[in-house]
Amino acid sequence: MIRVFIIAASSASESGFEKLRKLKAVKISGSATGLESAEVQLSDTEADVVLLDATGEKPEDLVDFLLESDLASDLPTVVLADSPLAESSTVLLRSGVRAVLPRNVASDQLLSVLEAVVSGLVVLVPDQVEKVMAATGTANQTDEQLEPLTSRERDVLEMLVAGLANKEIALRLAISEHTVKFHVASILGKLGAESRTEAVSLAIRRGLVLL
Repeated sequence: MIRVFIIAASSASESGFEKLRKLKAVKISGSATGLESAEVQLSDTEADVVLLDATGEKPEDLVDFLLESDLASDLPTVVLADSPLAESSTVLLRSGVRAVLPRNVASDQLLSVLEAVVSGLVVLVPDQVEKVMAATGTANQTDEQLEPLTSRERDVLEMLVAGLANKEIALRLAISEHTVKFHVASILGKLGAESRTEAVSLAIRRGLVLL
């Protein structure tokens, strides 16, 4: 029996969990509506895995939540996403999420994924494999092969170009320095850069920022 804690990012996404409640191999150990309330309620319950329906959430807001809460580090986390969020699956996987699935995933497939992540595995759907391989490639990739930056990463990149330090970026974006470091590392990886200075140079050369 897998104990699952459910997080509905918004009240509109709660109905998506009906299929999960019908699975005999799953026990709902708790639930929360909204990302902020989830941290408090999770501390009072036992769960093997977290299932987060991120319908309507912006990828950058979700990544920031996952990083600052350390949720995905404490418990295996599976995200159900609508199409725009699914496009940022590589970023979510980097933040510790074990699987990013389409919201309309079949019940039997969802159960298989939950069993896999509880066993310590990371699960990729077919269209994510190429993106993950490209994101872990070398700096010799062409510009067309590079994974696009998220809107939050573009915000951070613009501030890097302006010469701001991590602490200043964190204050301006109202996020933690830990989260800023994560976004900077992600930017360097996507651009194939080894330093902030090189990342700024590549970003300017490729027209990713306006001077």
